[in-house]
Amino acid sequence: MVPGIKTIYEMGTRRVNYLVIIEGSGRSFSAYSPDLPGCVAAGESPEEVEQVMREAIPLHLESLRVHGDPTPEPESLVRYVTAS
Repeated sequence: MVPGIKTIYEMGTRRVNYLVIIEGSGRSFSAYSPDLPGCVAAGESPEEVEQVMREAIPLHLESLRVHGDPTPEPESLVRYVTAS
């Protein structure tokens, strides 16, 4: 399982990082971005679901703009905690 992947998207003339969380096992994976509610993907591998999210995020952002909704700024953080 891939706990989280930061992906970069062009927004105008600047690049923006959105955290993408990938969950699953075997041949069933899903992904979402905590900063982009409603932007989700599913696939058979972590690589596939990451690629689908790379395609979905720009479409999601464009849909927000077309509908006059604000495009969220990334705010999510990732921290790993070691447990014993």
